[in-house]
Amino acid sequence: MTADVPSIERIACFSLTTADAEGGARFYEKAFGCRLFAKDRLGGPQFEQLMGLSGAADRITLGIGRQTIELLQFDLSGDPYPSGSSASDLVFQHFAIAVTDMHQAFQRLSTVAGWTPISTGGPQRLPASSGGVTAFKFRDPEGHPLEFLQFRGGDSRWPASSPHEPCVGIDHSAITISDTDASVAYYENIGLSVSARSFNHGIEQERLDDVQGAEVDVVALTPVTCIPHLELLCYRKAQRAPLVHPAPPPKANDIASTRVVYEAGRAWSAADRGVTRAMRDPDGHAFVIASPNA
Repeated sequence: MTADVPSIERIACFSLTTADAEGGARFYEKAFGCRLFAKDRLGGPQFEQLMGLSGAADRITLGIGRQTIELLQFDLSGDPYPSGSSASDLVFQHFAIAVTDMHQAFQRLSTVAGWTPISTGGPQRLPASSGGVTAFKFRDPEGHPLEFLQFRGGDSRWPASSPHEPCVGIDHSAITISDTDASVAYYENIGLSVSARSFNHGIEQERLDDVQGAEVDVVALTPVTCIPHLELLCYRKAQRAPLVHPAPPPKANDIASTRVVYEAGRAWSAADRGVTRAMRDPDGHAFVIASPNA
């Protein structure tokens, strides 16, 4: 681990760029039962430096289970989510919502307008070699990819909070990458640890991702607090070549710029307490690391 990068204690927040924070919040509340925590405004030199652009942003903070989602609407609008992109493209990053009842979660989602499916044929039950979970991928009204995930036989980590709320938390964020070894080495260097590996393939994976011939190496990486965690998705082959991030990668105000916010287990130094640092992984995925009292 490099001397100037702290180890990661936990994933503190999932941050989405939006062109309509109020509309996005209404969708997340209706579709998943998210709770509204706060509305505020971010700006100033520190924020501009962190985001790499001028101007301020409105923020809406939501809760789902024990996890936090923030929606950032920048004063300076960026690009919409790239049309025609797929799960095998390097721009892809989603977070997976754990559900206690896939049928109930899917039915609730179906009553809310604006979302579009990624998976074909509805929720897919993956074989045991791929974890035996039932999953369904889709996009919110602005194109952010999301997933419902139900574990085989249930999972004690995700107790039902209410019989009327099938969505109980966020299990992980998954990013599509180009080189498993390089990405694993990178994330291990900032304190994440490999906790599981699988090779996902077959008709169920193709339907889940809507990618013909999908063959995916999946690596789970966990911080000290193992829920939520990060997953790396490396497609061995796909219907077409992966769409590489444009040069430069998506700006903070582009809709595709999803950020995982990690909380450090220690500060870089006494002078850096309260500091948040923006970083990018080898494939251009943005994330930030905050000290515990940032």
